[in-house]
Amino acid sequence: MASRPGILTEWPWAPLGSFKWVILTPFVANSTYSFLFNSSEEKDLSNFLIFPYMMIRMLHDQIWISLSRHRTAKGKNRIVDKGIEFEQVDRESNWDDQILFNALIFYIGQMLVPESRKLPIWRTDGVVMTILLHTGPVEFLYYWLHRALHHHYLYSRYHSHHHSSIVTEPITSVIHPFAEHIAYFLLFAIPLYTTAITKTASIASFAGYLAYIDFMNNLGHCNFEFIPKIIFTIFPILKYTMYTPSFHSLHHTQFRTNYSLFMPIYDYIYGTVDKASETLYEKSLKKEDSTLDVVHLTHLTTPESIYHLRLGFSSLASSPQSSSWYLYFMWPFTFWSVLVTWFYGQTFVLERNSFEMLNLQSWVIPRFHVQYLFKWQRETLNKLIEEAILQAELSKVKVLSLGLSNQGDLLNRYGELYIKRYPQLKIKIVDGSSLGVAIVLNSIPKETNEVFLCGRLDKVSYAIVNALCERGTKVTTMYRDDYENLLLRLSVESKNNLVFPGSNSAKIWLVGDQCDEIEQKKAPKGALFIPISQFPPKKLRKDCFYLSTPAMITPPSLANVHSCENWLPRRVMSAWRIAGILHALEGWNVHECGEVMFSIEKIWQASLQHGFRPLKINHPLA
Repeated sequence: MASRPGILTEWPWAPLGSFKWVILTPFVANSTYSFLFNSSEEKDLSNFLIFPYMMIRMLHDQIWISLSRHRTAKGKNRIVDKGIEFEQVDRESNWDDQILFNALIFYIGQMLVPESRKLPIWRTDGVVMTILLHTGPVEFLYYWLHRALHHHYLYSRYHSHHHSSIVTEPITSVIHPFAEHIAYFLLFAIPLYTTAITKTASIASFAGYLAYIDFMNNLGHCNFEFIPKIIFTIFPILKYTMYTPSFHSLHHTQFRTNYSLFMPIYDYIYGTVDKASETLYEKSLKKEDSTLDVVHLTHLTTPESIYHLRLGFSSLASSPQSSSWYLYFMWPFTFWSVLVTWFYGQTFVLERNSFEMLNLQSWVIPRFHVQYLFKWQRETLNKLIEEAILQAELSKVKVLSLGLSNQGDLLNRYGELYIKRYPQLKIKIVDGSSLGVAIVLNSIPKETNEVFLCGRLDKVSYAIVNALCERGTKVTTMYRDDYENLLLRLSVESKNNLVFPGSNSAKIWLVGDQCDEIEQKKAPKGALFIPISQFPPKKLRKDCFYLSTPAMITPPSLANVHSCENWLPRRVMSAWRIAGILHALEGWNVHECGEVMFSIEKIWQASLQHGFRPLKINHPLA
């Protein structure tokens, strides 16, 4: 929102939320019906293609978004090194409004301007006229409109909304108040309307002009430089007819320079070219990938999780992972992406962060959680994880933390397999179990006398039970096999606090993997379920309380946090990921994998000292 919003700031369909596209229903229905059932003489291909082409424009924009986020996460050719936060993501979540607006105008325009109907596929004179009109009137008028928008009166009421994004993304290009979009469309309509009334317009000139606008808008706001210098050497005129991402980035950091739309010629004519334009351009081209200190290795969860990735839909990535109704319409692409993971074996960079002079990255194994459950997939998965570790070693990464199923005890014994296979590794592999245990222990109210344990036993649950029994808290188990296995790990003094058989009356339930519906139904009303694994249990009881998987709130100084980690809330990070960061911060030159567990108290205190904070528990016993 602008600092002092003016009239026509809000989009008229804002109250409709995600259902805003319904306003196109009568136009789409009419154009489709007319094209399918009218005679060939009455069919209007140009009218029928309006909506499909708008969808293609959205796909084009999304490709730019994903590409830009991937490149800036790697760090290569990045222009502005600052991070993006949730506030910017929320402000830019309505990026599709301008496409909806364009579609509405085109449908209405064809009703009001008869010459715009039944356009031919191609007319050379119309294409040439569109190019000339854009190069002349459109670029010239935009330059002066843009300078006017930087006058304090219009800037505070309108254009400051766009400039709230110092670090730009492709979609930043279309984030303006409604009034600004009206002005911009009037400018871009000059070639469109002129070619229409002169009967030189064609589907190619209309579609091509919109594609050019979208491409150049996205290019100028993508925050990584990729236009090769040799192009300007071979074609010197391009210096005045095509801007670069770094050229426009300076406008967002300096505000009073580089006003041009896509062609810098008017900045050169009127002396508003930023003096740092060429320097920043060359500097950005030479910038290499970021040096790394910590890598968190994770993987995909559900098939729909591809849309929740930072590289996917930004609005979904900025919220905890959940199922959205409109994703069901994406099932062809979802199914295709699942098939691709069976053949694609390249780990990819998901996001980057910075914290206390450390550079952090998250890497993703292109496999879904269900694939980790198949025994015949283990060799392939271990190979992918091993390759990621070796790549991190070559990149001189200090610590690699294993997330989700990448540390499975049945898969690789919490990473121990790779330590034994490569004993000379300098990189430290951390499974984060010690911090996971610490968070669970500190989530249990101190006055708790009894807890109930359910789910599959693992390294974390053994450590939790041992710590609870040592401090005098009774632990009840559901099955004799679990009781006997736990008993073997306890000291003589602690064994008396392990109870079997016991009642199900405990109000605190520690839930591990494979805790099913039948087991949850045995919990008393008002019980608090505390997950002790990386995957949350299904929330089957409305009369009980569920805590998140072991995680902590990140410090404000942890930069570039604008997506949620799986199902966790905003600015909340899993224990396994935090543990890797803490090992690097403290310089702990040890592995935490296999049966080895780091000091629970030491890593807990380190997390608090570095600004990580426990999640609040919404429960009567807390």
